[in-house]
Amino acid sequence: MSPPVERAMAPAEPRMLDFSIHGPIERADLPGLCERVCALLAASGAEVARCDVRGIQPDAVTVDALARLQLAARRHRCTVRLVHASRELLELVSFMALADVLPSEG
Repeated sequence: MSPPVERAMAPAEPRMLDFSIHGPIERADLPGLCERVCALLAASGAEVARCDVRGIQPDAVTVDALARLQLAARRHRCTVRLVHASRELLELVSFMALADVLPSEG
Protein backbone atom coordinates (compact mmCIF):
# COMPACT_ATOMS: atom_id res chain seq x y z
CA MET A 1 0.00 0.00 0.00
CA SER A 2 1.43 3.37 -0.98
CA PRO A 3 1.60 6.26 1.48
CA PRO A 4 -1.06 8.97 1.20
CA VAL A 5 -0.14 11.97 -0.90
CA GLU A 6 -0.75 15.42 0.44
CA ARG A 7 -1.56 18.14 -2.01
CA ALA A 8 -0.41 21.60 -1.25
CA MET A 9 -3.17 24.01 -2.06
CA ALA A 10 -1.97 27.02 -3.96
CA PRO A 11 -3.27 30.22 -2.43
CA ALA A 12 -6.24 31.55 -4.34
CA GLU A 13 -5.76 34.77 -6.23
CA PRO A 14 -7.38 37.68 -4.42
CA ARG A 15 -10.62 39.00 -5.88
CA MET A 16 -9.79 42.21 -7.73
CA LEU A 17 -11.75 45.33 -8.55
CA ASP A 18 -10.55 47.99 -10.97
CA PHE A 19 -11.95 51.51 -10.86
CA SER A 20 -10.76 54.99 -11.75
CA ILE A 21 -11.09 58.43 -10.26
CA HIS A 22 -11.30 61.54 -12.38
CA GLY A 23 -10.60 65.03 -11.15
CA PRO A 24 -10.35 67.63 -10.10
CA ILE A 25 -11.50 66.50 -6.66
CA GLU A 26 -13.06 69.11 -4.41
CA ARG A 27 -13.39 68.66 -0.66
CA ALA A 28 -17.19 68.65 -1.08
CA ASP A 29 -16.85 65.59 -3.39
CA LEU A 30 -15.35 63.36 -0.68
CA PRO A 31 -18.55 61.98 0.94
CA GLY A 32 -20.12 61.05 -2.41
CA LEU A 33 -16.87 59.57 -3.72
CA CYS A 34 -16.49 57.37 -0.63
CA GLU A 35 -20.13 56.31 -0.85
CA ARG A 36 -19.82 55.27 -4.51
CA VAL A 37 -16.58 53.35 -3.96
CA CYS A 38 -18.01 51.61 -0.86
CA ALA A 39 -20.99 50.49 -2.94
CA LEU A 40 -18.59 49.03 -5.53
CA LEU A 41 -16.59 47.24 -2.83
CA ALA A 42 -19.67 45.83 -1.14
CA ALA A 43 -21.09 44.54 -4.43
CA SER A 44 -17.81 43.01 -5.63
CA GLY A 45 -16.46 41.42 -2.47
CA ALA A 46 -13.01 42.40 -3.74
CA GLU A 47 -9.95 41.95 -1.57
CA VAL A 48 -7.82 44.29 -3.69
CA ALA A 49 -9.10 47.40 -5.44
CA ARG A 50 -6.87 48.92 -8.10
CA CYS A 51 -7.59 52.65 -8.34
CA ASP A 52 -6.49 54.26 -11.62
CA VAL A 53 -5.44 57.81 -10.72
CA ARG A 54 -4.05 58.73 -14.13
CA GLY A 55 -4.36 62.47 -14.66
CA ILE A 56 -5.47 63.26 -11.10
CA GLN A 57 -4.23 66.60 -9.76
CA PRO A 58 -1.60 65.92 -7.08
CA ASP A 59 -2.81 68.05 -4.16
CA ALA A 60 -3.72 67.66 -0.50
CA VAL A 61 -7.43 67.16 -1.23
CA THR A 62 -6.65 64.30 -3.62
CA VAL A 63 -4.38 62.58 -1.09
CA ASP A 64 -7.04 63.09 1.59
CA ALA A 65 -9.64 61.48 -0.71
CA LEU A 66 -7.36 58.52 -1.42
CA ALA A 67 -6.58 58.02 2.28
CA ARG A 68 -10.32 58.09 3.06
CA LEU A 69 -10.94 55.55 0.30
CA GLN A 70 -8.26 53.29 1.79
CA LEU A 71 -9.91 53.53 5.22
CA ALA A 72 -13.33 52.76 3.74
CA ALA A 73 -11.87 49.84 1.78
CA ARG A 74 -10.31 48.35 4.89
CA ARG A 75 -13.72 48.38 6.53
CA HIS A 76 -14.75 46.10 3.65
CA ARG A 77 -11.65 43.89 4.15
CA CYS A 78 -10.10 45.30 1.00
CA THR A 79 -6.91 47.17 0.14
CA VAL A 80 -6.67 49.99 -2.39
CA ARG A 81 -3.61 50.12 -4.63
CA LEU A 82 -2.88 53.15 -6.78
CA VAL A 83 -2.36 52.50 -10.49
CA HIS A 84 -0.85 54.95 -13.00
CA ALA A 85 0.02 57.45 -10.27
CA SER A 86 2.16 60.36 -11.39
CA ARG A 87 5.57 60.90 -9.87
CA GLU A 88 4.25 64.14 -8.34
CA LEU A 89 1.32 62.37 -6.67
CA LEU A 90 3.58 59.63 -5.28
CA GLU A 91 6.00 62.25 -3.95
CA LEU A 92 3.16 64.10 -2.22
CA VAL A 93 1.83 60.84 -0.73
CA SER A 94 5.33 60.13 0.56
CA PHE A 95 5.77 63.70 1.87
CA MET A 96 2.50 63.34 3.79
CA ALA A 97 3.89 60.08 5.32
CA LEU A 98 1.19 57.97 3.65
CA ALA A 99 3.30 55.82 1.33
CA ASP A 100 2.64 52.75 3.51
CA VAL A 101 -1.08 53.54 3.60
CA LEU A 102 -1.43 54.15 -0.15
CA PRO A 103 0.68 51.56 -1.98
CA SER A 104 1.11 51.90 -5.72
CA GLU A 105 1.59 49.44 -8.55
CA GLY A 106 4.08 50.07 -11.31
